[in-house]
Amino acid sequence: MTPLTFGTAGLRGPLGPGRGAMNVDTVVRTTAGLVSWLQARCLGGSTVVVGRDARHGSEEFAAATAEVLAAAGFEVVALPRPLPTPVLAFAVRRLRAAAGVQITASHNPATDNGYKVYTDGGAQLIAPADREIERAIEAAGPASAVRRAPVAPADDALVAEYLARVAALPRGSSRDLRIALTPLHGVGGDTALAALTAAGFTDVHTVTRQFDPDPDFPTVRFPNPEEDGATDALLELADDVDADLAIALDPDADRCAVGVPGPDGWRMLRGDETGVLLGDHVLSTAGPDPLLATTIVSSQLLAKVAAARGARFAETLTGFKWLVRAGAGLVYAYEEALGHCVDPEAVRDKDGISAAVLVADLAAGLKARGRALQDVLDDYAVEFGVHAGDQVSRRVGHQRELEDLMSRLRAALPRSLAGDDVTAEDLLARRGALRTDAVVLRGDHTRMVVRPSGTEPKLKCYLEVVVDVDDRSDLERARAEAATRLRELADYARRL
Repeated sequence: MTPLTFGTAGLRGPLGPGRGAMNVDTVVRTTAGLVSWLQARCLGGSTVVVGRDARHGSEEFAAATAEVLAAAGFEVVALPRPLPTPVLAFAVRRLRAAAGVQITASHNPATDNGYKVYTDGGAQLIAPADREIERAIEAAGPASAVRRAPVAPADDALVAEYLARVAALPRGSSRDLRIALTPLHGVGGDTALAALTAAGFTDVHTVTRQFDPDPDFPTVRFPNPEEDGATDALLELADDVDADLAIALDPDADRCAVGVPGPDGWRMLRGDETGVLLGDHVLSTAGPDPLLATTIVSSQLLAKVAAARGARFAETLTGFKWLVRAGAGLVYAYEEALGHCVDPEAVRDKDGISAAVLVADLAAGLKARGRALQDVLDDYAVEFGVHAGDQVSRRVGHQRELEDLMSRLRAALPRSLAGDDVTAEDLLARRGALRTDAVVLRGDHTRMVVRPSGTEPKLKCYLEVVVDVDDRSDLERARAEAATRLRELADYARRL
């Protein structure tokens, strides 16, 4: 079988036998390749942190990773139990470790697992290191020949430091907020509760049947807050307890989805909506010359807000391995897929726990003034226009199908979309940091980005339309127009 390779967020694949799947042999050989790569950079004997989620195989895979590193002479810090990925990212940076490995497949189906690598400074692995490690894995030989040595788990000291850091993030003084929370059967429940409580948010209600870690994710079809139906139980709870805010974490708690009440009932905010709310909130107390960042597939609204607030803005490729390297002075980064980095000095990756605490801080401050998150989104619409977005994904069975879909698009690029003349930019034709396998279709009020997923067998189409607004009385008309044009865009995307 074709060996697994490093994608947007590490190695991911189905559990099973063979080199193209996640199993102990794959993990041992991958760790042997990582050992070789670190030693070739004179980092032998340095500290490496190993963590895991609660998926099938994660405990065994984390133990194998730690044991291979220990036998090779590294100082291994094995986190004490299944914990959110952001705790691992924090620990790598806090300890100034040479590397970190988190065994996780994040929000992938229950049949998958993965191997996520962090390097010096606590950011995810990037090119060319990923390809160099893959070559080292190929040269590693059989797993049975790789030495292993036992490793004792660390204590809770790093977890306590992480919680203390997150609890200090709120900028306001109000804590009067009722929160509904679900970790979607993942590892974020206890940590999120502890973080919110330490920050002063004690009125938290949880979805009981989704709270404890369960690798089978029995109540959801896909354990991803973006998927239809995944947050139904959360919104039902929020309505039942008359909550002010609903929060869903993905299974490794590096993503945070936010639900809000409205005149037509509860709804989940899009990642772009939460992204601009949190970005503006962080800017309100940022120091001089701050930098905000998002990706090429996210909304264009954050750039407009940054300009209006006198902040710098950067756009990167998809993935937090690029976002956290956006430039000096970075104070906040997000991607539309519910990832938010609200404290880059401590965690140089997306962090659903710290994002949950900070969005609670924002919502509580607004509530104290008789306002809500939706009111602020209305403010943005009046000032910058309605930015309506959506995503259309097509799941495929094989990588070859993704290549064929992209080839067909490039061979027949559209000249208009949703009544807007568009031009096409093929990002494979670019030189430099923003070169990637994606096509951007852009008009005066319309944008679509088409790319293969780096973590799942999907073709993803990211859609956005912008409609100008005269004043608050014009919001309903503008949103209706935006919804109509967005449906037209989505229809085109489904026909690709």
